[in-house]
Amino acid sequence: MSAEYDIAETLDVKGASCPMPVVKTKSAIDDLDADEVLEVLATDSGSMSDIDGWADGTDGVELLAQEESGDVYKHYVRKTE
Repeated sequence: MSAEYDIAETLDVKGASCPMPVVKTKSAIDDLDADEVLEVLATDSGSMSDIDGWADGTDGVELLAQEESGDVYKHYVRKTE
């Protein structure tokens, strides 16, 4: 199953470990306009809970979906404001 979103930007943080996927995701989201979607590609399994927790506790972002594809974890985050 693959998520289908209108991706504004893809952030590749493969090889980075906690907390860098979240730090770089926040920075990339800050550069987007409202309603744009960021695709994050990570290899750190902890990114699944880390990005979920960050999005849940952060105003102005919404975690749309997370997928595991082999050893790559894909996160889809929409900027809401």
